[in-house]
Amino acid sequence: MVIHIVQPGETVFSIAAQYGTSPARLIGDNGLQISQSLVVGQALLVLFPAEVYTVQPGDTIESVARAVGITPIELIQNNPYLADTQTLMAGETLVVRFTDPKRRAVYITGYAYPSINRNVLLRALPFLTYLTIFSYGFTLDGELIGIDDSPLIDLAYQFGAAPVMLLSSITETGNFSSEKASRLFNDVALQNKVLDNILLTMQERGYVGLDIDFEFVAPEDRAAFIGFVENAVARLSPYGYFVNTDLAPKTSATQAGLLYEAHDYRALGAASDTLLLMTYEWGYTYGPPMAVAPIDRVREVVQYAVSEIPSEKLALGIPNYGYDWPLPYVRGSTAARSIGNEEAISIAAAHGAEILFDERSKAPYFYYSMDGVSHVVWFEDVRSILAKFDLMDEFGLRGAGYWNIMRPFAQNFALLGALYDIIKVV
Repeated sequence: MVIHIVQPGETVFSIAAQYGTSPARLIGDNGLQISQSLVVGQALLVLFPAEVYTVQPGDTIESVARAVGITPIELIQNNPYLADTQTLMAGETLVVRFTDPKRRAVYITGYAYPSINRNVLLRALPFLTYLTIFSYGFTLDGELIGIDDSPLIDLAYQFGAAPVMLLSSITETGNFSSEKASRLFNDVALQNKVLDNILLTMQERGYVGLDIDFEFVAPEDRAAFIGFVENAVARLSPYGYFVNTDLAPKTSATQAGLLYEAHDYRALGAASDTLLLMTYEWGYTYGPPMAVAPIDRVREVVQYAVSEIPSEKLALGIPNYGYDWPLPYVRGSTAARSIGNEEAISIAAAHGAEILFDERSKAPYFYYSMDGVSHVVWFEDVRSILAKFDLMDEFGLRGAGYWNIMRPFAQNFALLGALYDIIKVV
């Protein structure tokens, strides 16, 4: 495996020739557009096949997988375009294994809304242990506010990704409600009715676990929040369901702020089966331009988390997005636009920008101008993702969770599949 940084004058064809790989492989693994020029400073993932298979007439994904001694899902992981089709063409070459040895087996979660583009979802599912669908809500009468999740659940099972139900206090405006969460946490009869309806829905729809995502919980509800998680585990565990709790990115037990104070790492860690560290949003819509998940800040959170919670319970949160800020930044008025990581490359290409890389945060960024306005973009690429994988492995975390998989990010999944055996539980 090589991460190649594009130099002036280079093309997909010249880089492919340099490494003895095919342009098609380079394009597919990096989510490139054939008509789009490469960007100076752009990071490309180059993978080297150790074993290939030439498709014979009558071959299927299942028959090839059996013949070469891997699972059909592993064959799709090594050849991601197969997720879009079930038909093989005689003479095409499939990658069976890459030269890099797998580091270890990990659990990988992807969060998605029901509105996700089907093709984007198909490209992600082979690489997921769990597909967590955002989000069920609840009324103060204990009823669930449902979502159209059946199509996602059906597709998830086709690719061995176990669907996980998510409960939050999100309102119709898209914001977390501290008041609504408080009502749930402090009314045992209400939460038991909500949990009854959750159990029924999980049984009816084929969910395997519950993700609890309550943010901006009032500090005075800290103990009640823990009690709710304990109640959820007690109610769901006898039926074989697990409970995952999402944690705000704290660096100490005494960290102040509405986002942090009610998230008691030690108590929630003891109560929950698994937990996700929401290690992103340092760079955010209304904040100053910076990396969304700077690795130095992420490291501080992980160091604190493993001092309170067993590492085998923890997943590292990874952002699949970036932000585009107009300049100059003015606190209180400047608002950044959320963009996809592949979209960031397209913006850089369209404006002739050069991509730079910040070594402290381990994140790429670039500047460009449009209509007389300067912009700065911070996003994720294969280098920043590899830095997060290295951190995940350094601390022995159980795996990672992507917020979210709504946008394509081919080189991330190519890197993930090349370095890890992704655990499948269904």
